Amino acid sequence: MNKGRFTVPTKVTDWSIAAGVAALVLGTGLSGPHPSGGREVLGLALLAAGALALSARRQVPLVVLAVTGLSAVGYQAAGFEVLAVSYLVAVYSAVRAGHRVLTLAASMGLLAALLLTSLAFPGGPAREVMTQARTTLEIAWLIAAFAAGEAVRQAERRADEAERTREETARHRADEERLRIARELHDSLTHQISVIKVQSEVAVHVARRRGEQVPEALLAIQEAGREASRELRATLEALRDDDLTPPHGLDHIPDLVKRFQTTGLETALTVQGHPHPVPAAVGRTAYRIVQESLTNVSRHASATTAAVLIDHLPGALAIRVDDNGKATPDTAPTPGLGLLGMHERVTALGGSLRTEPRSTGGFTVRAELPLSGAL
Repeated sequence: MNKGRFTVPTKVTDWSIAAGVAALVLGTGLSGPHPSGGREVLGLALLAAGALALSARRQVPLVVLAVTGLSAVGYQAAGFEVLAVSYLVAVYSAVRAGHRVLTLAASMGLLAALLLTSLAFPGGPAREVMTQARTTLEIAWLIAAFAAGEAVRQAERRADEAERTREETARHRADEERLRIARELHDSLTHQISVIKVQSEVAVHVARRRGEQVPEALLAIQEAGREASRELRATLEALRDDDLTPPHGLDHIPDLVKRFQTTGLETALTVQGHPHPVPAAVGRTAYRIVQESLTNVSRHASATTAAVLIDHLPGALAIRVDDNGKATPDTAPTPGLGLLGMHERVTALGGSLRTEPRSTGGFTVRAELPLSGAL
């Protein structure tokens, strides 16, 4: 949580570092021995260019490495004896990004180029020139920059690994807790609900065989037992569902529709558009929308027919479930947990959901899921 903590944008930080390095190398170059005239202007321009290129070190570290290396060779040739601070920062950034081999090769090449530059543009005895070249880019500084970049890269890798481990541990604990709750529910409720359901059904059956009128209270107990049994079964299935179970998707919707046909609900499935693979999250959400919609129809809508439409649109998947139940435009739907769950799933994918009575009677559920919103 970063509430109350001020954070500086990365771009601002990078430009601040680039400006600071530019001021440092320009000040060092002008305060020390340096050429005059056109060579001075060229050298200062190369010093500034190499430093300002650091503003892009996160986006294109290898390009920045090349630019700072070439600028170092250029201003050395122009006669500026300045430590290649820009190149050292670029080395750190490139190694941190994981480009160790290329950075090492580029650094060896730069050292060779500086040696050739010193020999091609002599300013005194050869020994003095070599000393100036070593002063400009000390190998110890180069090794330090390389080591710092590698140390930060390893630290970030370990942090990422630790974060993944924490997430896996949290998921594992959540799975264990779900299974524990499922076992507790099964052990504590399943038997009692089953006894109530069986006894009420036996009592209703016996009363009808005797030709007696079945009390309304007994019928209510029978229906409540059936409903409680279905709800408990659905809850246990949800709690036991984990990542080891293959998730339901578009391919499972035809079987889902057939199962509801066996309950007496006349259900039809229509697929439009050009079917194509969709992201797993979109397929799971589509399946849950159809499942929840048909469940609501069979339990609460007093409907005899339901129509399921799956439409493959360009860049989106549309789902529509209509029924001929008792809902009318004048009756406002009562949002239950099922509808709220559907809305949360659709919103998480950046889609839209409409649940409302139809003008011709019955209820409709319409959802549109963008394919680009699921990763």
